[in-house]
Amino acid sequence: MAAATRGCRPWGSLLGLLGLVSAAAAAWDLTSLHCHFGAFCECDFQPDFQGLECDLAQHLAGQHLAKALVVKALKAFVQDPAPTKPLVLSLHGWTGTGKSYVSSLLARYLFRGGLRSPHVHHFSPVIHFPHPGHVERYKKDLKSWVQGNLTACSRSLFLFDEMDKLAPGLMEVLRPFLGSSWVVFGTNYRKAIFIFISNTGGEQINQVALEAWRSRRDREDIRLQELELVISQAVLDNPHHGFWRSGIMEEHLLDVLVPFLPLQRHHVRHCVLNELAQLGLEPRDEVVQAVLDSTTFFPEDEQLFSSNGCKTVASRIAFFL
Repeated sequence: MAAATRGCRPWGSLLGLLGLVSAAAAAWDLTSLHCHFGAFCECDFQPDFQGLECDLAQHLAGQHLAKALVVKALKAFVQDPAPTKPLVLSLHGWTGTGKSYVSSLLARYLFRGGLRSPHVHHFSPVIHFPHPGHVERYKKDLKSWVQGNLTACSRSLFLFDEMDKLAPGLMEVLRPFLGSSWVVFGTNYRKAIFIFISNTGGEQINQVALEAWRSRRDREDIRLQELELVISQAVLDNPHHGFWRSGIMEEHLLDVLVPFLPLQRHHVRHCVLNELAQLGLEPRDEVVQAVLDSTTFFPEDEQLFSSNGCKTVASRIAFFL
């Protein structure tokens, strides 16, 4: 991930961010000639739920809960002409299970410019918040960035990747933006979408899936109610997670916890076939089998779940072609 936003004003270094926010304010002076309270900006917000559902059905393997929860929450939020708060989704699961893929699809099917839209903002702790000792500066900059961009356009999407690598306390500056206040800091913010992504809770989700398999339950019978509490507790117990000891959790500002289940061998096969199709190649049994044979599965006895999900499928295909 090279930039926080691929169409607005990339952060590059957080130094100088306040100057960028000033530029956002200047841009708002110009756009206000065309709209009031962000209406002009909605031109780039063009949700395509049919396309989203089709893509999820074709390419997201093994995630019945994530598909259903994300689509349901988005439809209800977008169809509400006057939401009382932003939509806040928190995606949890093992590496390679599709969390980042789903977030990229949301950008693609909600905004005409996709990840390059000026109203889609993507943050990575390694790139944008690399130094734990600079948390106070990051908090000030992040608050200004979010507020400035929501002032320019209320229909904005904010993606926060690798939440389990964020310094504690940083996300607290977002709390006023995530609640149900009518207006915060003079900004119209209720139509914004916030998505937080982390591996936290992945082990607990895996355990639930493993127990379901051992008891001969169909994984599609696993319900959100079985996972919500263990995911929440995993976040609360993880001092490295951005929501550790956070008022965001205490005030229940996350609208939906979206669990991603671990992927089995047939799901990885699905990913391999999808990747070959994306490359314009015909399915080749020897390539598919080679990728599967080179993939590590766990637990040791059952060899049931891929240790990296589908994360390394593309690179493994390139090696075996």
